[in-house]
Amino acid sequence: MQTSKDDDIMSETPSKQTTVLLVEDDNTLSGVLKYNLSKEGYSVLSAVDGSQALDVARSGKPDIILLDIMIPKLDGLEVCRILRKESTVPIIMITAKSAEVDRVVGLELGADDYITKPFGIHELFARIKAMLRRCQMAKTNTSANPQSSNEIRSGNLLIDISRRTMTVDSKQHNMTPKEFDLLAFLVQNCGCVFKREQLLDKVWGYGYAGNTRTVDVHVSWIRHKIEANPQHPCRLITIKGVGYKFEESEK
Repeated sequence: MQTSKDDDIMSETPSKQTTVLLVEDDNTLSGVLKYNLSKEGYSVLSAVDGSQALDVARSGKPDIILLDIMIPKLDGLEVCRILRKESTVPIIMITAKSAEVDRVVGLELGADDYITKPFGIHELFARIKAMLRRCQMAKTNTSANPQSSNEIRSGNLLIDISRRTMTVDSKQHNMTPKEFDLLAFLVQNCGCVFKREQLLDKVWGYGYAGNTRTVDVHVSWIRHKIEANPQHPCRLITIKGVGYKFEESEK
């Protein structure tokens, strides 16, 4: 991980109740990250392999997971796949690999973001805090309006903004925070075409270091949940050479 004497920890301090699960088998890197996370005010859980990561995630109920891909027993991709069936906890993948395919596979399995080694401490904390801020805003909105429901319906698709739930034919589907945010944004702006760069700005909402492939992956993931035939979508439409838009459906 790239560090320097000038790499001061960001001043915004999270709640002491905020728990991070760090899954990393490199003892040196794990020690550095645990020190910085603790100094920043986070409660830190740790795991050194995939099997342990699943146990700690299930028992510790972390608010966010930093998950290295190259870990023993079960790799990070398999851990992500399993966790995503059980939880919508935000997951940031950590990888030493530069190949785009590894990042794409992680996103396709349900990861919300990724960061590639070596990385600076500022970049890591920016990603963590942006992810947690979005989750906290959603919880706050729900708590402030426990009896109200900001619902959007399109055919058999129902999105409840305040409760952050999505159902198709009355069947609720689990969504990652970014999947929900992207779908909700497009549905709220039904018929409007957005470039991938615009969606990164509107949905990810910070200096995202990835590329527009991230949007494509999330769109593909959403289509498998809302489209009758994901290979021939009729709701989340690709506008060739431009980006995407959401279309109303009568079904």
